[in-house]
Amino acid sequence: MEENRITEQSSAYDNLQRMSVHDILTGINREDARVHEAVRATIPVMERLVEQVVGRMAAGGRMFYIGAGTSGRLGVTDASELPPTYGIPFDRVIGLIAGGDGALRRAVEHAEDDSEGAWRDMAPWHPTAGDVLVGIAASGTTPYVVGGLQRARRRGF
Repeated sequence: MEENRITEQSSAYDNLQRMSVHDILTGINREDARVHEAVRATIPVMERLVEQVVGRMAAGGRMFYIGAGTSGRLGVTDASELPPTYGIPFDRVIGLIAGGDGALRRAVEHAEDDSEGAWRDMAPWHPTAGDVLVGIAASGTTPYVVGGLQRARRRGF
């Protein structure tokens, strides 16, 4: 069965190089206007996530972010900023990106396709069911992220 991946579908923005600056900026503004409703629709899921994160971290667990590409960079950035901003020990929030730390500055092509990669990257921290794993993926189908979440679920996360 073939998947229809959001990131692989045709878009009104396929030919940006042929669009006027005005049309590009108008398109960005139109897409931005859709964000509020999209976020509103996720509030019940986000509520459960936040409750899990707070509960597990209060009990001594850690939070891991996993992602690939820009999504991974955002997770690593948040993991880097939470400790100094909120006084959380650095070893309690761990951000991992497909392809390793080198992928923060230079894309590591195909690292996102490794469904076992996230769990392998988490292994040095010896994750337990007391930790929480947050997967970040624009498409919702990135193998690095989905594989890590599936493995975590099987292990009782």
